[in-house]
Amino acid sequence: MATHFPLHVWLLFVAESFTLIFSLAQSDTYIVHMDLAAMPKAFSSHHSWYMATLGSVSDSLRVSTTPFSPSSSLKLIYSYTNVIHGFSAYLSPSELEALGNSPGYVASTRVRPVIVDTTHSFQFLGLNSANGAWPISSYGKDVIIGIVDTGIWPESKSFNDDGMAEIPSRWKGECEVGTEFNSSLCNKKLIGARYFNKGLLAKNPNLTISVNSARDTDGHGTHTSSTAGGSFVEGASYFGYASGTSRGMAPRARVAMYKALWEEGSDLSDILAAIDQAITDGVDVISISLGLDGASLHADPIAIATFAAIEKGVFVSTSAGNAGPYYTSLHNGTPWVLTVAAGSVDREFEGKVILGNGDSVTGLSLYPANLTSSKLVPLIFMDTCKDAKELKKIGPRIVVCQDNNGSLSDQLFVQKKMLRSQNLIRGNKLIQLLLYDNRPLGVVVVCNRESYKMNKGDYRITDLVP
Repeated sequence: MATHFPLHVWLLFVAESFTLIFSLAQSDTYIVHMDLAAMPKAFSSHHSWYMATLGSVSDSLRVSTTPFSPSSSLKLIYSYTNVIHGFSAYLSPSELEALGNSPGYVASTRVRPVIVDTTHSFQFLGLNSANGAWPISSYGKDVIIGIVDTGIWPESKSFNDDGMAEIPSRWKGECEVGTEFNSSLCNKKLIGARYFNKGLLAKNPNLTISVNSARDTDGHGTHTSSTAGGSFVEGASYFGYASGTSRGMAPRARVAMYKALWEEGSDLSDILAAIDQAITDGVDVISISLGLDGASLHADPIAIATFAAIEKGVFVSTSAGNAGPYYTSLHNGTPWVLTVAAGSVDREFEGKVILGNGDSVTGLSLYPANLTSSKLVPLIFMDTCKDAKELKKIGPRIVVCQDNNGSLSDQLFVQKKMLRSQNLIRGNKLIQLLLYDNRPLGVVVVCNRESYKMNKGDYRITDLVP
C-alpha cells in the first residue's frame, strides 16, 4: 500500500534538500586551529575531540535529508600532531560558521593553491674536499633530509647507497607501497617514501590518481631531492654538456620523500600532513620547494607549520620562487627558515654556427647533436618568427629571429610545433632560461655583439628579409 505524505511535508523535504545541495556546492577545505588546552578530559586523544567537534557542527545532524551528506568521519581529512593543534576538514559555509562557535576553536584558513617552484654547483659555491663545510660535516653523513614535493624516481643513480652505513636507529619512517612502488625500492640512501592525497581527493571525490604512490611522474621532486642529498654519480652529463661527477649538497645524507604534489593537482592540507609526518618520522631537515604568494605569516599554514618544525629542532629550507628578480616576487621568506634563491652561474653551454664567409657565430645552446651539411644552408631572416605559415614555406633553412621585447617564448613555441627549420635567435642573454626549457630544439641564442657578424658583407639583414 502506497504511503502518502501531506504536501507541506514534501515541500519541506525539497526545500531542505535544496539547502543542503547548495551548501555542499559551496563547501571547501579548511585548516582549523584549536586550543588543545580546551579539550575536555573525557576525550582520550585530540583526534577523538576533533571528530566529536566536527560531528556537532555537521550539516547531517541539522538537516533531515542526509542520504548523500558526508559524516563527520568523512569530513575530517587530517588530524595534525606536530605542525599545528588542529585539523583539516571539508566544510560547508554553515558548518564553518557553527564551528566558529565551538569550544576550543581558534581560527581557520581556507586552503589555497600552492606554487611549485648540476655537476658544477658545488665548485661554484666553493665546496671542496680539503676544507670547509664538506669535510667538517663529513658530507652531511647521516643527516636525514625530508623532501616535500612531487615524489621521487628511486631508480636514479643519485639515490644509490654505495658505501653508506646502516640506517640510523632513530629513524621511524617507512617506505610505503603504492602504484609502481614497493618497499624494496628504498635503501640506505632513500630511507623513506610516503604519499599524501586525502585533501586532494576530499575536494575532488571523482578524481582518479594515475600513479598513487611516492613515485615521481613530474621530475620536480627527483630534481630537488638529488640536489639536496644526491649521491656521487660519475660520468654525468647531458649529451656531453656539463660532464663531470654530479652530487648533492650533502652527498652522504639520507633522503626521505613525502609526496604531496600530484599531476592531478595539490591541496595544502596534504602538504601540512607531509610536514607533520616528517617531524614524527625524525627528519633533521625539511626541504620545501613550493610556497604561497601574498600570504601573511599568520594566514600562511606553511609558515606556521615550519615554525612548529623549528621549535622541535628540525631545520627548514624553502625556495624563494621562480618569479624574480622583481620587487615583491619573493614567496616564502619566513624569518625562521632558510629561503634559497637562484643565483648566477659562472659557465655557459655554447653552440656554434659557421657562416659561409668562414666567420662563426657563437651563442647559448643545449642541442644534443651536431648539424653538419656538405653544402651551404641559406640564412633566412624572419623578424620575430611568429608567422607559422611563412615558416612552413621555408623548408630546411637556418632561420634567424629577432627577440623583440621578450618574444622568444612565442618563437620557441612556434618552432617546437614546426620542428623543421633550425633557429638562430638574436637577443638578450637573459632568455637563456627559456632556451634551457626547450632543449630538443636546434637553437642557438646569440647576444647583440655576436649578431653583428651577420650584418656584414653577404649577411646584411636588409638584403635577406623575405
